[in-house]
Amino acid sequence: MSDPSCLLNLLKTLYTLRNIVQPFWFNYYFYVILQTTNYTEFFDLNQITNRISQTGQSTINAVTAIGYASILIWDSLLLLFMGKRVNQPVRFGLIVDEIINAGVKAVPVVALMSATIGVMLSIQGIHTLSIFGAETQVTFGLAISIPREFAPLITGILVAGRSGSQLTSRVGSMQLNGEIDALTVMGIAPARYVVAPSLIGLLVSLPVLVVIGNLAAFSAAGLYIHATLGIGPDAYWADVLDVVTIDDFLHGIMKSFIFAILLAMIAISLGMWVYGGAEVLGKSTTQSVVTCIAAIIAADTVFALLL
Repeated sequence: MSDPSCLLNLLKTLYTLRNIVQPFWFNYYFYVILQTTNYTEFFDLNQITNRISQTGQSTINAVTAIGYASILIWDSLLLLFMGKRVNQPVRFGLIVDEIINAGVKAVPVVALMSATIGVMLSIQGIHTLSIFGAETQVTFGLAISIPREFAPLITGILVAGRSGSQLTSRVGSMQLNGEIDALTVMGIAPARYVVAPSLIGLLVSLPVLVVIGNLAAFSAAGLYIHATLGIGPDAYWADVLDVVTIDDFLHGIMKSFIFAILLAMIAISLGMWVYGGAEVLGKSTTQSVVTCIAAIIAADTVFALLL
C-alpha cells in the first residue's frame, strides 16, 4: 500500500507544534512515526476500514433483530385479540401447555433458589449490621430488597436459562425441519402457532413465579433469622409487613412482565433465524440464554434507575 501522504503531512504539522505540546510521550510518539520508513506499520487503513465496517454491520444486525422480534410480538398480540376475525384464533390448549412448561415445572427450582437467596441475604445482612450492633434490623433490609430486586431478577434469570433455551431450541428445530414454512403454506400464521402461546404463557407464568419466589425467600430468611437471632415468626413477619408495601410487590411484578416480553422476543426470534444445521442451532441456543440474561439484567438496571 502506498504511503498515506495526507496523513504524513498532518503528522509533520503536528510535530512542528512540539514546543507548545509539553508531554514527552506525545513528542516522542510523533518523532518515532516521522522517523519510520514504513508508515503502514502504524496506520493500516485497511484494518481501520474493516473495523468500521464490522461495527456498522453489527449495528445494522442489532437493529434488524429488534425490529424482527417486535413485529413477531405485535403480530402475536393482534392474533390473540383479533384472531377469530381473520380465522386465525390462538388455541387455548397451546397456551395452557406453555404455562405448564414455563411456569408449573419451574416452581421447584425457583422456590429452591429464591430460598437460598433469602438465606444468603440474611447471612450477609446480619454480618454487616453486627458491626453496628443492629443485627435485629436485618428484616427491614430484606423487606425492601427481596420484592423489588432479588425475587424478580433471580426468577427472570432462571426462566431465561430454562425456558429461553427451550424456546430457541424448539423453534430452531421447527425451522430446520421446514415446519415453519409448512405452517405458512397451510395458511397458519407462525405467530399464531409458535409466538402467541409462548408469549402468553410467559406473561402468565413469570409474575406467579415471582410471587412464589417472594414467599420462598421471606420464609427461608425467617427460619434462618429465628435460628440465629431468636426472633420469632410472629415478630419477623410483623417487621416485614410494617416495611414492605404493595408498591414494592407491584414493582417486582411489573418487572416480570417486561422480562417475559424480552424472553419471548429474544428466544423466539433467534430460533426463527436458525439456518444450516445442528451446529447453528446449538450456537443459537447458547446465544439465546446469554442474550436473555443480559437483557434481563440491563432492564432491571433501568428499572432501578428510573423507578
